Amino acid sequence: MDIRIAAYGVIIRDEQILLSHWNEHGRSGWTLPGGGIEGSEHPVAAVKREILEETGYDASVDRLLGIDTMVVPAAKRHSGTVPLYAMRVVYRASVLGGELRNEVGGSSDEARWFPLAEVPRLKRVSLLDIALRLNAEMPADGVPPAAS
Repeated sequence: MDIRIAAYGVIIRDEQILLSHWNEHGRSGWTLPGGGIEGSEHPVAAVKREILEETGYDASVDRLLGIDTMVVPAAKRHSGTVPLYAMRVVYRASVLGGELRNEVGGSSDEARWFPLAEVPRLKRVSLLDIALRLNAEMPADGVPPAAS
C-alpha cells in the first residue's frame, strides 16, 4: 500500500471561504488550498507552502481541526498498482498578506473566495465537506473535546 500525507487550510473571513480549484487527470472540483507533504516537511510548513503556491497568500496556521483518512483502491488510482492510504491533516488558517492569484503549472488552476452559503452548490471534492464539518465542530475556545 502506498501512503500519502497532505495538509490543508480552512481559511474563512467575512463569511467567505478561500478555495482552490483542483484540476488533474480529467477530474476537477473545488477544494481547500493544500497538498502533499514533501520529504521530512512538517505538516504546518507544508500547508503554509501549499497555500502560498495555490493562492498567492502568506498564511498563519491557527489550530489543528482534525485528521481525515481514506483508502483509494488500486483500480481508482491514475498511477500505482496498489491501494493508496491518504492521510489529510486539516488546519484552520488565516491570511497574513499577499495577493490572490492562480497557481501556474500545478494541480490547481484557480483560487477564489466564495460566500459560505454558496459552497453547497459548487462541484467540490469530499474533503471540503469533511473540513467544514471539522471546523463547525471545533468549540469557540479552539480546544477540542477530550477523547472518550
